[in-house]
Amino acid sequence: MTKQDHIFHYSHPFELEAGRKLPGFQLKYTTLGQLNSDRSNAVWVIHALTGSSDFTDWWKDLFTEDSPFDPRQHFIICANTLGGCYGSTGPLSVNPETGKNYFHHFPQFTNRDVVASFDLLRQHLGLKKINTLIGPSLGGQQALEWAIAQPEVFEHLILIATNAQHSPWGIAFNEAQRMAIQADQTWKEDDARAGLEGMKAARAIGMISYRAHDGFEKTQAEKTSDKLDGFRAASYQQYQGQKLANRFNAFTYWLLSKAMDSHHAGRGRASLQEALKQIKAKTLVVGIKTDCLFPPSEQKFLADNIAHASLKIISSDFGHDGFLVEFSVFKNIVNEFLTREAVSIP
Repeated sequence: MTKQDHIFHYSHPFELEAGRKLPGFQLKYTTLGQLNSDRSNAVWVIHALTGSSDFTDWWKDLFTEDSPFDPRQHFIICANTLGGCYGSTGPLSVNPETGKNYFHHFPQFTNRDVVASFDLLRQHLGLKKINTLIGPSLGGQQALEWAIAQPEVFEHLILIATNAQHSPWGIAFNEAQRMAIQADQTWKEDDARAGLEGMKAARAIGMISYRAHDGFEKTQAEKTSDKLDGFRAASYQQYQGQKLANRFNAFTYWLLSKAMDSHHAGRGRASLQEALKQIKAKTLVVGIKTDCLFPPSEQKFLADNIAHASLKIISSDFGHDGFLVEFSVFKNIVNEFLTREAVSIP
């Protein structure tokens, strides 16, 4: 099956939850596989904070012939988020009203704005139903919002290491990262590389929340006791900061962390619990036992309040990133869920 990249253009004013508007936008999206005759085999993937639409790049083994989402049987789609830097309209894009790059002038948006843009793409593609919607972390927040907003669309929902409302702990981590970006003297500039050194430090802060103590102990512990400097863990943090700087920008990092902070499924609704009751999809919620950023208690809350949801907690030494590292376990959990629900759905 051939993977293909596409661009969806929306040429009308797009109203944002906070009150501002975009004069239009584009979404880059990637597809793999073919729609069947009744267009009922679509699997929609939503990427995490620094992901792209190329789901085969960061979650490759979930979309192979022996995977839960075999591209010979499914039509798999993922769109780069609004505000992103991988082909969708974001802060490095040109504002058609001014002829200049947005940079600091890109309006703040929320997860609800992101899924509203996704839903316009869904309608453009003529997909009345999505067989499975799946998202980790920030992508899980967006998947949750979409399943609440459009409960009739989704048959299966898989929420991974995510929550119904972003916690004060998570907001504090994000603010510390934005403070690192702000401390970069270039951040105030209207330039694509503004805040890049600050973002390296931000990513290093983020890595501490994405991983766990035992994971660092396993992978970054010293082989000898005679070191006074140049520790492996320090080099790892430097490496992760540079790695992100090579492929991302501080503007998108800033905006998406703000979208994560404002995530609250109960906003404007009766309550979080009532909002979650709106979901009609057969739901699997997956957590990681050592996740300090999205702890398992947050996934339990989701499973307790979404009708007939099932909850699975993965044991891992790698914290929040466990959904990427413990792939064989995760793959088996998804397989079991889809097989069970295929039997139970008339």
